[in-house]
Amino acid sequence: MQPLSAPQDMSSASGRRLASMPALAAGAIGVVLVAGAGVLWATYGTAVFFEMIASGFSACF
Repeated sequence: MQPLSAPQDMSSASGRRLASMPALAAGAIGVVLVAGAGVLWATYGTAVFFEMIASGFSACF
């Protein structure tokens, strides 16, 4: 009688877990940036918020 499932290699599971770490980090950074933008919007209002973003872009470029 044969087993229903073959034994799985644990190194492939840990490799998949390590490969998803950069994706999780990028997602976390994205959430922080969106939350920061929301806080700035709520604090300064739309007009001041857009002017701050525009001045930031012009300072960088």
